[in-house]
Amino acid sequence: MPTTVFTPGPLVLTPDASGLVAEIEAYLATFPAPARVLAPYVCPLGSTVQPWNAGFPLLRPTALDRITRRPARPTPVTVADHLRLTSRYLNAFGWVQGALWDSAGRVCLLGAQAAVLAHGYGTPATVHRARNQVMEVLHATGRPVSSPDVFNDAPTTRQADVHHLLDRASARALSLGI
Repeated sequence: MPTTVFTPGPLVLTPDASGLVAEIEAYLATFPAPARVLAPYVCPLGSTVQPWNAGFPLLRPTALDRITRRPARPTPVTVADHLRLTSRYLNAFGWVQGALWDSAGRVCLLGAQAAVLAHGYGTPATVHRARNQVMEVLHATGRPVSSPDVFNDAPTTRQADVHHLLDRASARALSLGI
């Protein structure tokens, strides 16, 4: 018995001949239009809006804190970090002169430092050392005032001046390793 070898011809796929494309398009047309995908808000300057404490851990009570019903221990931060957080807080909530805070939520330099402390970043000693750094920068730049609050409330001081002061004090603290 002779063996015959079956040799198929070349395989040719023609999408139009099968009608498969038309069938898939008709099926997809029965689906509702996709909902608009919400993207994160991007500010006009090109960066995503972030919270003032981005990059720093949130204050969370431990199991022992919850059992003993004591407040959570503060997150340790350096003096330089405290000054950066103070500047961020002022930027996020606004700046005011002549008051610790106002009804709109704006704060002065001292109010921002107190708010950063109240949110659990650092200790009162950290705030005291940060205010010393601010005073050092004020005196080094030829502004001999009795406290940072006097500088904050001066009629010639602008919010940008306060941010610049905090940046310089932060850089000084960073260079000192504190």
